Amino acid sequence: MESVAHFMFGIFGNAFALLLFLSPAITFSRIIKNRSTENFSGIPYVMTLLNCLLSAWYGLPFVSPNNLLVSTINGFGTGIEIIYVLIFITLAPKKERFKIIGLLTFVLIVFLLVVVVSLFVLHHYPRKLFCGLLASIFSIIMYSSPLSIMRLVIRTKSVEFMPFFLSLFMFLCAVSFFAFGLLGRDPFVAAPNGVGTALGAMQLILYSVYRENRGTPKTEEEALEMGEANPKPPQEKQSNAS
Repeated sequence: MESVAHFMFGIFGNAFALLLFLSPAITFSRIIKNRSTENFSGIPYVMTLLNCLLSAWYGLPFVSPNNLLVSTINGFGTGIEIIYVLIFITLAPKKERFKIIGLLTFVLIVFLLVVVVSLFVLHHYPRKLFCGLLASIFSIIMYSSPLSIMRLVIRTKSVEFMPFFLSLFMFLCAVSFFAFGLLGRDPFVAAPNGVGTALGAMQLILYSVYRENRGTPKTEEEALEMGEANPKPPQEKQSNAS
């Protein structure tokens, strides 16, 4: 029974993680449409890529058994994040482009070093410990990335810059993998997702408190980002006929 629950929470985690990875698609459709990255930052996508790479590597059977579902979704997430990063590099201003290319190079070097060390230097439990600690650290960093936005929400009393679906899917993904880690008795899966569960819950609480102050979306894409399923079109000013 426990193994069935472990598997089911892994499936739920994969589904919610997929939605989490796809949630920035609206933002990137706007970037492609405008041929500009505007004021968006590419750093979160590069750091999420590193998290996906490390988590996918950690979930492989020769690193940690019974965590293949961690590898499957993070492998898929790696592909999605690579697409986001390449789009960002293509359309970003020159200075921002070189910054993201430099960060991407750093991320790939770090991952390559992890692969080399875990394949040729460490074996068995030390390998799992090394890869698990790194994956946990960067998962916590990824989950903590919205903290600055949460501070902004508290300061401005507005959720204008905190997309609802991103917060919701992050919470559901973290809860599912937290349960998956607990049932699988794997602290390297449970611990970071426990942090993600707490931070996701805080975001949803903030959203419920300040949901009436969402600003005025300028486009349908912005309205969808903020969780407005049926955005109202701007009303045209009526001219007074004399």
